[in-house]
Amino acid sequence: MKKSNKILLALIIIVIIGIVSFPAIKNYMVYNMGKRDIKSETAAFTIASKAIVAEFTANVDASNKKYLEKPVAISGIITSVNGQDVILDDSVSCNFSSVDASLKTGQSVTVKGRVVGYDDLLGELKLDQCNLNK
Repeated sequence: MKKSNKILLALIIIVIIGIVSFPAIKNYMVYNMGKRDIKSETAAFTIASKAIVAEFTANVDASNKKYLEKPVAISGIITSVNGQDVILDDSVSCNFSSVDASLKTGQSVTVKGRVVGYDDLLGELKLDQCNLNK
């Protein structure tokens, strides 16, 4: 009987670890899925940065279903250029593989990239594989 209790306890611990680590596994998969050629894909949505952030703020789950892993074209004003990261309207973080040197703070742009997640703590939408939509 003691052996069956130990097996049951071990199974319960494994299930708890699986439940707790699932969000971490999901985030790892989202950020590290295979590289797609987002530049050549047609944008599934074209939207202003403030509008898409408002959607995520209102309902993260519905917005994730709608936008996650899809190429989107987002327009906004550059508020920060830091290395390969460009921030639009203080709320959309765009990660470029190589940033165009002509990008300057205050410039109005449209950026196409893959939506990889929303950080509700910072209120920031994250895109990767971004490129300037001309």
